[in-house]
Amino acid sequence: MTDIEIARGTKLEKIVDIAKKVEINEEDLEQYGKYKAKISEKVYANLQDKKDGKLILVTAVNPTPLGEGKTTISIAVADGLRTIGKKSILALREPSLGPVFGIKGGATGGGKVQIAPMEDINLHFTGDIHAITAANNLLASLIDNHIYFGNELAFDKIVWKRCVDLNDRQLREVETGLSGEKKIIPRHDKFDISVASEIMAIVCLSTDMNDLKERLGNILVGYNKQGEPIYAKQLKAQGAMAVLLKEAMKPNLVQTLEHTPAIIHGGPFANIAHGCNSIMATKLALKLGDYVITEAGFGADLGAEKFIDIKCRKAGIKPDAVVLVATIKAIKYHGGIEKEKIQEENIEGIEKGIDNVYRHIDNLKNKFGLNVVVALNRYIQDTDKEIEYLKEKLAQRGVELSLVEGWAKGGEGARDIAEKLVELTKKDDNFNYIYDLEDSIQMKIKKIATKIYGAKGVKYSETALEEMQKIEKLGYGNFPVCIAKTQYSFSDDAKNLECKGDYYITIRDIQIKTGAGFVVALAGKIMTMPGLPKVPSAESIDIDEKGEIIGIF
Repeated sequence: MTDIEIARGTKLEKIVDIAKKVEINEEDLEQYGKYKAKISEKVYANLQDKKDGKLILVTAVNPTPLGEGKTTISIAVADGLRTIGKKSILALREPSLGPVFGIKGGATGGGKVQIAPMEDINLHFTGDIHAITAANNLLASLIDNHIYFGNELAFDKIVWKRCVDLNDRQLREVETGLSGEKKIIPRHDKFDISVASEIMAIVCLSTDMNDLKERLGNILVGYNKQGEPIYAKQLKAQGAMAVLLKEAMKPNLVQTLEHTPAIIHGGPFANIAHGCNSIMATKLALKLGDYVITEAGFGADLGAEKFIDIKCRKAGIKPDAVVLVATIKAIKYHGGIEKEKIQEENIEGIEKGIDNVYRHIDNLKNKFGLNVVVALNRYIQDTDKEIEYLKEKLAQRGVELSLVEGWAKGGEGARDIAEKLVELTKKDDNFNYIYDLEDSIQMKIKKIATKIYGAKGVKYSETALEEMQKIEKLGYGNFPVCIAKTQYSFSDDAKNLECKGDYYITIRDIQIKTGAGFVVALAGKIMTMPGLPKVPSAESIDIDEKGEIIGIF
């Protein structure tokens, strides 16, 4: 059976009944049909004095084209904790339409561990990303309208981009204002995918409506002829943008197939943005559950680093335990085994590729000072010999391996890791950030590149050096850093999987996100507008004669 067939074959509970499991009253829900709802801001306000639950971060080895199932494991862990009698709740990101119609497909788990209704969540859901897109493009139109009617602020350079929530490489470089109208000035421009928009980051990092409006007003949109910054508040844009984002600011409540409550809110990518769901959703979940399972995007070098160095700093939280997701086939892939031979038993392949797992463990345990368990997402072709070999090798590093079979068995297949996590969250840790906010931007980038990526050093383009100097001169040198690089490798080269020998991280550009409150360093060939693959998932998505959606996986 496909994921969508499994989901449709499961009877969901009404969302008001799911809310009761975490003591949310019906009057504090804004229902979007029977099975999804937004949660009123009053809920968190009324729980301010309640003790937080334990926070479990799910991250992974560097992803491969084969898929590792990080969201699947996150859901399995939440269901597994409920299976052993613990009050768990999920706090995850919203899927973007770009990957759904691109190469990745849906992002609601798989098999018997899914969040539902999966078609709704993967497509328009409650309209949050649409609202973010509209707010982003409203600001863009206000900028061009201001210039059209005289340019009182003396715009000389515009840095704000339009966005769309689809993969469309044709929009990476565009020419706008070609209507020929008298006052319109044509200019070169670019689009981002919506989840890379600063508005997405702002929604995810804001704590309430007042904070949202302040951050929106602080967005740097361009420079005047004297090189001075121009902000969105000078265009009086923040109020209208906040109105568009009013409902999008409220976290969404859904459920797993085993009826575990799940808060889904916000969805920046980790390779081109900071990769975490919203602070509001996570902090609310910590008040509602005894165990909160959240995930960070892509591998731990990107998602976990940004989760800790950006989100945890701003939210005043930290993980009580970390789950590192791995698969036998991903380990073999990182060991250079060809995809055609991945399914064959190959201890040598695991031996060659296990260094990727070791490096992530070392970062999480020894750099961030956190307690880690490795979750092996089991596939049918994995042999007992391979699993035992991996288990022994990890034990030598003082890390436990838990075999997770959530896809086939649901929460029961995650009982072991649930029990291990309950014990792991009781242990003391030695939590650290990778850099200090007082460090220069260059030093922050260097510490991430050398400590987390394992690079020998960092190289900069002239443009990056100039932008860094400008940002520090403007007084934003104390912002955290968000490095945009490939997710497939510790390096900035997607093809350099084994990362042996000396390599450098090359920063080609630096951007300041004054509303979100961080600096983006663009490494390698990473782009903020992805393209579709040769055979996009969109080709298999359709509506059948019964009016049901098919092809989402």
